Amino acid sequence: MELKDKLLKLLDQTLKLNGRGLHFTEATKLLGAVPELDSLMVANLLMQIETEFQIRIEDDEIDGTLFATVGSLLKFIEQKKGS
Repeated sequence: MELKDKLLKLLDQTLKLNGRGLHFTEATKLLGAVPELDSLMVANLLMQIETEFQIRIEDDEIDGTLFATVGSLLKFIEQKKGS
């Protein structure tokens, strides 16, 4: 499964979007645009991302731009997996 597809599935399941998340594009805005993505869900989603993609996310790597769009989150994961 492609990285983007895994991320969309993870977003959909974690945020309980009932399939809506599977149709997101890289341009889809997240933080502030998807009501289900509140501060509690950001923390939950970060843990799920670490587990699913086998990466470690440091506190100083997290800011609002990380969750700006699906594309920004995908790029971050790709960079983490490459390092």
